[in-house]
Amino acid sequence: MTNKNEILVAALYKFVEIDDLLSLQSNLYEICEENNIMGTILIANEGINGTISGKNNEINQTISLLKSDKRFANIEIKYSSTDKQPFHRMKVRLKKEIVTIGLPEINPNKKVGTYVKPDDWNDLISDPNVVVIDTRNKYETKIGSFQNALDPETSSFREFPDWVKKFKSSKENANKKIAMFCTGGIRCEKASSLMKEEGFEDVYHLQGGILKYLETIDKENSLWNGECFVFDQRVCLTDELEVGSYKMCFACRMPITEEEMQNEKYIEGISCIYCYDKTTKEKKERFGSRQKQILLAKERGEKHLGGKQTK
Repeated sequence: MTNKNEILVAALYKFVEIDDLLSLQSNLYEICEENNIMGTILIANEGINGTISGKNNEINQTISLLKSDKRFANIEIKYSSTDKQPFHRMKVRLKKEIVTIGLPEINPNKKVGTYVKPDDWNDLISDPNVVVIDTRNKYETKIGSFQNALDPETSSFREFPDWVKKFKSSKENANKKIAMFCTGGIRCEKASSLMKEEGFEDVYHLQGGILKYLETIDKENSLWNGECFVFDQRVCLTDELEVGSYKMCFACRMPITEEEMQNEKYIEGISCIYCYDKTTKEKKERFGSRQKQILLAKERGEKHLGGKQTK
């Protein structure tokens, strides 16, 4: 890196059996604290999932220590960079699932689809006999996707199993070859495991997700259209992994454009055109109170959200 102030962001995950959750939680928190790392890491019996950020050498040291645990030696990592810290604090949390689908029997450690490297993805999704499925939620698909991808229009990943059952009920889909993708690859692990469990045989998913694809494939050869939603303060990234053009509505998490922010229903931190008529008066008041505290903290030169959390 040429800019010493540049922040490196690492999105990582690994499905692997973990039994020592409490000690691992403590160790990860300690490692991140020692290296001035911010972000969120989730750990569960099924694996680890997180996005962390820090200065180049601090991230590298953290990843090196993480990989020294043989369970995470080949952990999937996608890198991007920014000039502003995209997280307010460090959280290491214990969860039932590292990506929530709500079906304990779906376990990528036991059954999963075929991984497709970014270099081979274009050929696969260009095959007219392949059904390309975007496993992300509608607030993510709104701003970008692969051409001709099928959008389940889910509000959360928990809705995906019901969508799969409807998809499966159509006879024309029964023997289709399936190609799935998501932001970093983790949701597709469970989505492909679910599809296999539902009886689909030819199930493929993009290894490393959209982020690894954008990192690997040059813009001229890319089949990606639009921007990619990310779960941090950057909101979205361009096809060159730079901070994108959307902001986020705090109330509904929907990415919004500068034009949409001019609408009278957009109130910073409280509502936007997508949620104004769906949010109760009580919620608007609660969001308004929070926004006031954020603005007061800014005036004092403080961060409204601070500290490090393990719970």
